[in-house]
Amino acid sequence: MRLSYENHDRDLAGLEYIYPVVSRRSRGVSIGINLNPNNACNFRCVYCQVPGLVSGKAPPIDLPKLELELESLLEWVVRGDFMQTVVPEGSRRLNDLAFSGNGEPTSAENFAEIVDRVGAVLQRYELPESAKLILITNGSLTGKDEVQRGLERLAGLGGEIWFKLDSATAEGQERINDYRGGTERILKNLAHASRTCPTWLQTCAFATDGEPPSEAERSAYLDFVRRALAEQLPLRGVLLYGLARPSHQPEAPRLARVDAEWLEAWADRIRSEGLEVRVSP
Repeated sequence: MRLSYENHDRDLAGLEYIYPVVSRRSRGVSIGINLNPNNACNFRCVYCQVPGLVSGKAPPIDLPKLELELESLLEWVVRGDFMQTVVPEGSRRLNDLAFSGNGEPTSAENFAEIVDRVGAVLQRYELPESAKLILITNGSLTGKDEVQRGLERLAGLGGEIWFKLDSATAEGQERINDYRGGTERILKNLAHASRTCPTWLQTCAFATDGEPPSEAERSAYLDFVRRALAEQLPLRGVLLYGLARPSHQPEAPRLARVDAEWLEAWADRIRSEGLEVRVSP
């Protein structure tokens, strides 16, 4: 096994729930916690790299197995030769542990208990202070009581949320994410998230049929950011990134990366609204 930015195969470590990746956005090793091994999600993003993606939610989670897998990989990463034998030079640091994988993690029925169990495992290891616990989410379920309890526990562990916002128009949300809830609901869900746990917006920018996001799309996005700030949502900033790996969705042939200069120019416009923006081309 050898990790790279281009390969995020969930099966590389041979485990069901836990997988390591070298992440561009985290700038180091990220240990993924996959609560959707059934490849089920309530979104269908056109850039999604999950093969065989289906509509649905997370299955029942075998918590003892998840804990055992996490302990096993942490033992190798923290106390073994994982960094030297698996990770390329320049990325040999543990940056985060992320609830992320083949679907929406907050769709797990006992999400709060899962966060508790993961937190208990982490306390048994001396992890770098920089190794945050992250929830990567489409944000659609943040208003649910069970998810709110999980977010509160995530905050108590010093964690943070990466909340998906690829478009701030109804047309863009349907086209990119197959989401039909509308921008007002996204803003409400963002409020649930950001007022409970430190939250970043995460935005994927890419070209469709050779064209980057339109001026209308970008203007709507900036309007959304202004509204969020006007409502005093405590956002940490924006994680703006491009495509790195091939999509497994039918739209894949229509998608392409935007160049780094375009992405930086877009980041500067967002920064002008008063938010920090971290760019991963």
